[in-house]
Amino acid sequence: MRLVDHIPGKVALAGALLALAVTAPAQAGARKSSLPDIVDTAVAAGNFKALATALQAAGLVETLKGPGPFTVFAPTDEAFAKLPAGTLQALLADKQRLAAVLTYHVVAGQVMATDVVKMTAAKTVQGGSLTIRADNGVTVDGAKVVKADIQAGNGVIHVIDAVLIPRQ
Repeated sequence: MRLVDHIPGKVALAGALLALAVTAPAQAGARKSSLPDIVDTAVAAGNFKALATALQAAGLVETLKGPGPFTVFAPTDEAFAKLPAGTLQALLADKQRLAAVLTYHVVAGQVMATDVVKMTAAKTVQGGSLTIRADNGVTVDGAKVVKADIQAGNGVIHVIDAVLIPRQ
């Protein structure tokens, strides 16, 4: 499947799910933390510049700075560099497709590594389902988790070595 493939209607679903993921925990009294949020944590790490640029272009920065909690499977700059030539630029020019790809990397709630290894799938904010395998290290839709459990004030980041592409 090509990164630029898109199913109409999934963006609306992703938006609705993202809104639910943001408002439900806040209404339930999500805990506050002194740790930086997911966006600031990723930016401070220094190897998520492409992700930060994409989040900004998609208008998702404020959402991921919200109360959460969120679990983000975050591709590094090296992961974005593995995309076919022109793919990232095409996504940056198409906010809806970009948002669909990015929200496919987000799971509502805080899912720590000890929980991830017990799972076979996880529902994303985008509406799709990630396939999780833990038989030889942990992979998410084939992307290797290279660092897990980076705590943030509104969730957790698991670093992955590839950009996840939603299936149709």
